[in-house]
Amino acid sequence: MTLPALPEESFQRVLCVVAHPDDMEYGSSAAVARWTARGIEVGYLLLTRGEAGMPNPPAETAQLRLAEQQAACDVVGVTHLTVLEHPDGVLVYGLDLRRDICREIRRFKPDVVLGVGYDVETPFGFDQADHRAAGLATLDAIRDAGNRWVFPEQIDDEQLEPHSPRWYLVPGLGGNATHGVDVTGEPLRKGVASLEAHAAYLAALPWHPAPAEFIPMFARMSGKAMGVEHAVLFRAHDLQAPPAFPTDDADDTDDTEDTGD
Repeated sequence: MTLPALPEESFQRVLCVVAHPDDMEYGSSAAVARWTARGIEVGYLLLTRGEAGMPNPPAETAQLRLAEQQAACDVVGVTHLTVLEHPDGVLVYGLDLRRDICREIRRFKPDVVLGVGYDVETPFGFDQADHRAAGLATLDAIRDAGNRWVFPEQIDDEQLEPHSPRWYLVPGLGGNATHGVDVTGEPLRKGVASLEAHAAYLAALPWHPAPAEFIPMFARMSGKAMGVEHAVLFRAHDLQAPPAFPTDDADDTDDTEDTGD
């Protein structure tokens, strides 16, 4: 079955929530480049400054990685970058993290939130702990943001309003994707360039393949699922759709005996 395209014609604002600088650049930024080129406003919320990701002193690393993240945002047309200061490497799922993500959802008012997965094991191995914490906290913060009685101080003191995004997206991995984004051409080129903007970070990882080699390779594999040259795949949840209840197939069968006359 060929995967359908995301209904991006209905998208106005997309908020991408990730744990570290560079997390968006491993494929998803190519989709972002397509969206911003079509006039969709995209914001990034980074939960940490990535200070534990390099051998340099943490303060120096944080400054360097944020500069590289800003450069990566510039490549794909992201003008709204918010960076929190939760500790890198030991990100903790809990109310503090949910509160901060909820605040940004209420402030930015996206109709789409793009998060990360929260499974322990992925097709590429065991996921990093910060990613799992970020993914689960984002999922819960989406619901928090629409409930005025959750974190009410944001409404009463900060003059924010409840907000309920319609779509929740996570990268599609291991055959669980439901939709795709065609990134053939310029969006893919910009996606590759956005990861290349993390030059100092990548230089600290001598085993890391060149972005121009592996990003197009995975995009080509994903493109086959959509019937296009290059794609980025997502698992999409329409949070305003009515729940789908299972049906009993037995109710659809005809119990009338065929007499053969």
